This record gives sequence, C-alpha cells and structure tokens, in this order.
Amino acid sequence: MIIWTKRELFFFVGMAAIFTVLYELLGVKWLQVPLAPVGLIGTAVAFMIGFQNNAAYDRIWEARKIWGGIVNTSRSLIITIKDSFYLHRTEAIQDETSELKIITHRHIAWLNALRFAMRAKKTWEASYEIMHKKEHSTYHVPEFETELEDELKSHLSAEELKQVMATDHKPNTIIALQSQHLRRLTDEKKLWDFSYLNIQGLLQELTTLQGKSERIKNFPYPKQYGSIGYHFVHIFMWLLPMAIIPTFATMGVGIAETNPFIGKYFVWFNIPFTIIVIWVFNTMLRVGLAGENPFEGSPNDVPISNIARSITRDILQLVDEDPSKIPPPIDNKNDIQM
Repeated sequence: MIIWTKRELFFFVGMAAIFTVLYELLGVKWLQVPLAPVGLIGTAVAFMIGFQNNAAYDRIWEARKIWGGIVNTSRSLIITIKDSFYLHRTEAIQDETSELKIITHRHIAWLNALRFAMRAKKTWEASYEIMHKKEHSTYHVPEFETELEDELKSHLSAEELKQVMATDHKPNTIIALQSQHLRRLTDEKKLWDFSYLNIQGLLQELTTLQGKSERIKNFPYPKQYGSIGYHFVHIFMWLLPMAIIPTFATMGVGIAETNPFIGKYFVWFNIPFTIIVIWVFNTMLRVGLAGENPFEGSPNDVPISNIARSITRDILQLVDEDPSKIPPPIDNKNDIQM
C-alpha cells in the first residue's frame, strides 16, 4: 500500500514540513485554523469516502460474479453440446468431433471479443489512466498489447472473421453465429432436439451475462460522488496542517515545563502525525477510485484476461484438443493478474 501511494506520500511529507517551517521558523503564526471545524470536515469526508468505497466495491464484486458466471456457463455449454450428439458410426463420430471443436473455438472467440470490449477505453476512465500511467511498467494488460483480429484468427474461419470484424458489436455477432450453427446441426439430426433447447438456454445465459458486464462498463460511477469526495479530501488535506501545528505548539509549551528540550521541538512531531492522517484519507479515496471501473485495466480490476485464458484451457481440454494447441496460462508480470 505504501509503494502504491509513494508519490503522494512524498508530497505529504513536503507539505507538512513546509507548513511547519513557515509556522515555527519563519514566524507565520497567522497560518492556522481552529481544530474543531477541521475535525467536523474530516468526519464528513470519512462518511463520503465510506459511501464511495462501498458503491465501488459493489461494482467490482458484481463484475467478479458476472465473470464467475461466464466461467460456469462456458463449461456447461461445451459439456452439454459434447454429450448431445447422435452417435451411430465411426465417420459420424469424427464429423461430430470436428463440429464440436468448431463450436468450442467459436466460443473462445466470443470470450476474446468480450474481454477486448471490456478493455475499450471510455472517456470517464481517462483521468484514472493518467493518474497511474507510470505504474503500467509494473504489469501488462494483454488487450493493450495485441489486436482483436489477431486473437480471433485462430478461432474463426476466414468468412466468419470477416463478418465479425465488419460489425460494431462483435460478441453479439459471434453468439448469433453460434446459434445458427447449432440450429443447423439440429435440423440435420446431429443434435437431440431437447438438448438444443437446453443449449439455447445456455446461450441466452451467456448473452445475459454479457449484457450485465456491458452495463457496468458503459455506465460510469456517478461523477458527482467521485468528484465531491476527491475535492473534499483535498480541502481537508490542506486545512489539516494549519489546525494541527498550533495544537502541537500549545502542547509543547506544556511539555516544556517538565522537559524543556522535548517541549521546545515538540511542534515538529506534528509532521509524522499529519502525514499519517492525510495518507489514510488519501489511500481510502484511491481505493474507491480503483474500484469504480472494474474493467479498465488497472491492477485492482477483475482479471478478465486470466479468467478468459483459464476458460479457454478448460474447454479445449474438454474436447480433447491437441495439447500443443492449448495456450499456456498468462504470464503475469509481478504476479499481478489482469
């Protein structure tokens, strides 16, 4: 946590020291405010930040539950399809295995299209990216380093790839292609009719989960709450030294009666105290900011890249794919899952 906020921490040290130097060494005694009003402001700010953090946590926890649902439904989809083919003869088994792998790879393409859509930059995410741009060297976001088309090439036919890339909503197009393929297999009597209904229910569940994920991505945390919390913390941060320094100076006078040396320099002990209080409020604020947009690509987001890769490996193993064609787990830089 200290490393995460090290830049702000250096600033707080300098700010507390400057205020103390102005008051104690340069004699700027008017640079003070009563402690009681600042304490009231601190209480209000704490409530505001608490509300913001609760709302942000709800967003990131809902996002994690959605992608947990995608994990379960993806596995169920492939298992259900795998066990729903009519099996009569050897050549039919070979044909059905091929069809199953096509469906499986198309579902992987849907996962890739969805995670790329979730990583697409929104205007309300720009401020957070600028705030943490220097941290990107400590981790990597796969969606920022590759192109969607390159990811889809190995999972879709050339015709389907062209069709998907020509549309605005690529995950929807892939789900539609999946549904058409399953309908054709049912019409050809390769899939049980009753199983087809169950499979369509799973596709509907995936579409629902996709919509829920898009709802979080496309609807920002109300900025009136986020901006008010941000400005209130900074107002409190600038007022706090002016209230604490005189208090420590007064305490030093009393201490000097029994210990003149400590009493003389006691006012300087306000610096670590001021830093700790401001750092706590600032860190609480940043925790809330980090959870507002759970898909934008920060270290605190839902690790959709890792989740998608895990699903990919699971379902390819379910259809007995050649191990050499199964992608390895994502190599997470500094153990930060993305």
